[in-house]
Amino acid sequence: MRLRFLFKRVLVLVSISAVLAGQGCRTVDGDAMQRAKEQEKGVCLEHVALNVPDPVAMAEWYCENLGMKIVKEGPPPVNGRFIADSGGKMMLEIYTNPPDAIPDYRSMNPLCLHIAFMVEDVEGMQEKLVAAGAVVVEAASTTAAGDRIAMLRDPWGVPIQFVRRAEPMLR
Repeated sequence: MRLRFLFKRVLVLVSISAVLAGQGCRTVDGDAMQRAKEQEKGVCLEHVALNVPDPVAMAEWYCENLGMKIVKEGPPPVNGRFIADSGGKMMLEIYTNPPDAIPDYRSMNPLCLHIAFMVEDVEGMQEKLVAAGAVVVEAASTTAAGDRIAMLRDPWGVPIQFVRRAEPMLR
């Protein structure tokens, strides 16, 4: 009888701890739960940076043609620009610094470096960007996995990829 009483008390305490933890309250093991919650948050990618010849014009082109938005600007001679995607989840930082270290993007294999964008209409985006000065590297096609992909170069030679995943990988 006493064992059953103790067992019921333990169950009640465990239930109360679970409720309190769900409300963000600290329980006896609150430190461990807090650490677990912090680990769940993880590390989020904020931006990728590119040293380019004309960040001002490039930022304007990406905003006009890809719906990106300038969220921060820097002064000459670096002319840094942080441009965010339409969802505000990721940014590109483009700048000129140092000017003699700008990579020759046109000569790079696009599989070594490219910026990929999720889109619904890969062909439509390809046509729009070619009209705006981009160059097709690989026309829109479907992979064995069912993804629709096109590879282009922006007017500065930076490889840009457009993809519609058969099975989306991001939320």
